Amino acid sequence: MKKNLIIAIDGYSSCGKSTFARTIAKALNYLYIDSGAMYRTVTLYCMRRGFAGDGNPDIQGILSELNNIHIEFVYNPDIAEYETFLNSENVESEIRGIEVSKHVSRISQISEVRARMVELQRQIGMYKGIVMDGRDIGTVVFPDANLKIFMTA
Repeated sequence: MKKNLIIAIDGYSSCGKSTFARTIAKALNYLYIDSGAMYRTVTLYCMRRGFAGDGNPDIQGILSELNNIHIEFVYNPDIAEYETFLNSENVESEIRGIEVSKHVSRISQISEVRARMVELQRQIGMYKGIVMDGRDIGTVVFPDANLKIFMTA
């Protein structure tokens, strides 16, 4: 398989998208992008800035800071996995916590946040050789992906 493919994996929640995507990326030596981690990272940033709120996020605050959020996925050879970095800080374990989980849905529903994440995902995809999982990856983020998979179970 060529090194210049974009593989988009969409599907229902908890159907195994991430496990499958991670396995495929490893087998092909491709970059694995967990799009959900990107939304969790934005949420963490918003929490740190006091924008997450208790049910009502500070949308103006979030929008004013959106371009200051830089997300990277860096391969850690010690664990043979990609880890999520926010503005050069490894936040992988922090974004998986219950506090971030409580707020991520509300933050990810903000249309400008979604647009910014799609922009970042497409930037990462410019170099190809990636496997990305999530929602709307094959329809919105990479409608011209070389391979699209929709998982149901």
